[in-house]
Amino acid sequence: MPTKAHLLIVDDEANTLASLARAFRLAGHEATVCDNPAKAMELAKTQKFDLILSDVRMPGKDGLTLLEELKAQGVTAPVVMMSGQADIEMAVRATRLGALDFLEKPISTEKLLLTVENALKLQRLESENRQLKQRLGKHEVVWQGAAMQRVMAQVARVAASETRVCILGETGTGKELVARTIHERSGRAGGAFVTLNCAAVPAELIESELFGHEKGSFTGAAGRHIGKFEQADHGTIFLDEIGDMPLAMQAKLLRVLEEGEVERVGGEKPVSVDVRVVVATHRDLEARVREEKFRQDLFHRIYVFPLVLPPLRERRRDIPALVAHFAAQVSAQNGWKPVPFSEEVMAALQAHAWPGNVRELRNMVERLMLLATDGQVDLATVEMALPKGASVAASSTFSSGALTERVDAFEREVILAELKRSHSNVSLAAKALGLERSHLYKKAEQLGIDLRAMRRESGHE
Repeated sequence: MPTKAHLLIVDDEANTLASLARAFRLAGHEATVCDNPAKAMELAKTQKFDLILSDVRMPGKDGLTLLEELKAQGVTAPVVMMSGQADIEMAVRATRLGALDFLEKPISTEKLLLTVENALKLQRLESENRQLKQRLGKHEVVWQGAAMQRVMAQVARVAASETRVCILGETGTGKELVARTIHERSGRAGGAFVTLNCAAVPAELIESELFGHEKGSFTGAAGRHIGKFEQADHGTIFLDEIGDMPLAMQAKLLRVLEEGEVERVGGEKPVSVDVRVVVATHRDLEARVREEKFRQDLFHRIYVFPLVLPPLRERRRDIPALVAHFAAQVSAQNGWKPVPFSEEVMAALQAHAWPGNVRELRNMVERLMLLATDGQVDLATVEMALPKGASVAASSTFSSGALTERVDAFEREVILAELKRSHSNVSLAAKALGLERSHLYKKAEQLGIDLRAMRRESGHE
């Protein structure tokens, strides 16, 4: 229960309001009092309350009507009803309307505070459950196409082992997400998953971050600090952007990987650690080795099982699934209603080059939902949201012109390429594109592709 909760008390009796407010304030809570339901409704819509406590029988609008209107307006604060003239029928109706509890007056202070405590505990648990679901959703790898299917098959194979994994890919491709998936599918899933971005920590602090330090070991070391390796004991440590780790630190990391123990800065003896190491980088590590910017012996220690994540422009079939996932995520986080994305809009998103990869797409989905008019994202919204001067796709055949023209050109090129691969077999091409055969015929006709002529030329008719 929060140490201090904000409660709204609604009752037409001044003495009841005063006594309840005093009891709550003595218990450490903040209480706002209100003597009529209409005013209470306005307060509930403009302020955040942890709990609403309302009398049933009041002049004009009664408490049950207030309860019904609160729920209809989407007020999420739990509501506890109270009455000095209660009966079973009234209590049942209040429960059906969404009341958390029903108290009969006179109410002892002890029972009142216990009811409030239980209501607040339930509210906190529900909030934690929503946050947990959101976090789980954030850590989900979403894919549909063959490119990521191959990657996830490799993830499934390597996750169950203790093999060191090196994840390669452009910035924004989801390297940390894949590393977390490896951890969660491994025998170490019950342990900690600890991350460190080697490029984000100053060179003079990275040793302390990784291995920890003792009190007084350097200026500002006011107490003992446990490093990332010790925090990840019996779990997994993810070292992102390892290609940017300073050379001096690389030598110390190599020793940890060889010996399985760390030594805190200023420490007198090593500490054993049992940690699985997963690393990632957007750099060409082999080139870094040739340039003598990365130790060759460390390279061989970490480059046991390389996983290459494709950029988003090479996994365009995943975009519809990613858009749906991010849209649901954004809606849940902000309490928004779902916003539909039409086939035209989805095609436009698939045609964009996405230099920022999945991270850029996620931000774009949120931007589009904010810009959506009349509860729908259209092509004009996409045109407005895309970076100024951005081409819809990398191909020179559709890198200019209006957005709809670029989308048509992109779709035409994709369909023609798939037909070429399938030797003009429409059924195979439709299956590869995820379309019904009739839908492919209709789309081809719109784009000026004569499927029947192509079938005749290839001998399929």
